[in-house]
Amino acid sequence: MSSQEHTRQTSPTRRAVLGAGIAAAGSGLLAACSGGGAAGGGRGAAGAPAEGSVPADGKKVGGPAAVRSVGPLRTRTFTATPSTVDIGRGRTFRTWTYNDQLPGKEVRINAGDTLELTLSNHLPVPTTVHWHGIALENKMDGVPGVTQPAVKPGGTFAYRFTVPHAGTYWFHPHYGVQIDRGMYAPLIVEDPKEPLSYDHEWIIVLDDWIDGVGGSTPDDVLSQLRKGKPAMGHGNAHDGGHGDDEDDRRERDREDREDGEDGDGEERDGRPRSRPTGGVDAGYGPARAQEPDTGQGSPGPAGGRGPRRLLSNATSKLLGGHAGDVAYPYYLINGRTADAPTEFKAKPGDRIRLRIINAGGETAFRVALGGHEMTVVHSDGFPVHPHKTDALLLGMAERYDVMVTAKDGVFPFTALAEGKKGSAMAVLRTGSGATPKPSTRPSELDRRVLQSSAHLRPEDSVKLDRRRPDRLIRFTLTGGMKRYDWAFDRQPYDPEVLHRIGYGERVRLVVINATDMWHPMHLHGHTFALAGIDSLGARKDTAILLPHRKLVADFDADNPGLWMFHCHNIYHSESGMMTTLAYDD
Repeated sequence: MSSQEHTRQTSPTRRAVLGAGIAAAGSGLLAACSGGGAAGGGRGAAGAPAEGSVPADGKKVGGPAAVRSVGPLRTRTFTATPSTVDIGRGRTFRTWTYNDQLPGKEVRINAGDTLELTLSNHLPVPTTVHWHGIALENKMDGVPGVTQPAVKPGGTFAYRFTVPHAGTYWFHPHYGVQIDRGMYAPLIVEDPKEPLSYDHEWIIVLDDWIDGVGGSTPDDVLSQLRKGKPAMGHGNAHDGGHGDDEDDRRERDREDREDGEDGDGEERDGRPRSRPTGGVDAGYGPARAQEPDTGQGSPGPAGGRGPRRLLSNATSKLLGGHAGDVAYPYYLINGRTADAPTEFKAKPGDRIRLRIINAGGETAFRVALGGHEMTVVHSDGFPVHPHKTDALLLGMAERYDVMVTAKDGVFPFTALAEGKKGSAMAVLRTGSGATPKPSTRPSELDRRVLQSSAHLRPEDSVKLDRRRPDRLIRFTLTGGMKRYDWAFDRQPYDPEVLHRIGYGERVRLVVINATDMWHPMHLHGHTFALAGIDSLGARKDTAILLPHRKLVADFDADNPGLWMFHCHNIYHSESGMMTTLAYDD
């Protein structure tokens, strides 16, 4: 069970915290109706002390969200809409995107600017936008039923907040398993006093792709993983249009019996199901993956007839064993497969800043640029002392910024789907030469691999000062692949369960992974410092936690609200591996 230790009584009552959440949801509803959002603050110094500002609803806001805007108001309009996307070689699929683009067009602003992005929902279902890694006002965080009402079909919502920190961020839905469709985009926050010197930026967005392939949808996949049990997260479990009904489950069970399966992707005699054929050389998913146009399988909750997408033999030493459960047909970089890659052009000798984002739903990627050494300069948006490596391991939602000096020629940037035998590829071109084959595996992938930000040392400007934690919260991650019952302390997500902390406290999270699978753990509204005995204090908002290992994370409770803490494997979080930290000021 989770437990807390603290030295002083500063936490609010549950009634007060729930009241704050209700007030936030109510103000979000007003914004949805009026097209407005939280009011921007006055002028002041970037990084000003967290004394608080007063938004339109009159509630005080502390911490990073209280930094007053020192730049202009930046307005954008994004539309969540059904789209047809071409991921390469004429392979087109129906999905959902932002503004009919995959990935969505980057939003680029300066630290201290106020962003107002109006979301128009043209989808047939509700949705929201979560601003991953941004320390923003709680009611703009995009969690349905917690920080705002979901944006209904045909509705709009204006997200408005000041962005306090420079770095590489991104945004995506926080409703059901929508993140595993095509709705994601980079959010690049520039430093007006950028200390780094470089000639070009190359934004690299990694993804695992299943939506629309052979009739598959992420909702189908979740239903397969949970064997028809209802989802336990935001959206699916609380929206009648998403979960399998009893008829769907009976039909799936009937088909399993006819196929001689036991429901876990195995034959009744215990042998694994035969794996269909496909093309790793084209950058497809698992070796011998199912061809995308079969259209076989049982009806999914979103009306698809997708084939089985369960994976049982994906293993990785870097991830401590089992690598994942979903057999993705394709892996993408910037929306393209390895046999139709995007190219980035530069000149020999150019210094290039790569901003790498893992937008995948269930896949860790090991990445390397053939023929080049990378120097890591940021992790999850926050600067670190330069660290040289040949390859990086990124869990879902993690970001790294690296610097390279371009050589002369044509070079593959390869993203290996860790433990899943597929890959994605993009190309750096600085001279003449043939495009590398899609199956290219740069030798750098097997040299020095940065497996964790624990080995990175934060820049002094962002280092969390050393002090004794005021509060210690212990969690144990539980569950397993067979029952797909992922949870904190054996209790699946319940929005009524709040872990209360006090404003101004230094909080230490100690998370024990008692499962046989790795989990990328994400905290909303804050960055934490990695504080384990093997860590150097790098600032993160998402960190890989290996099986039967411990994550120790310190953060300052300086941004009041209701904040989610969850696994960023979307199928784990929607199965119940999330919880809520809560405090008022």
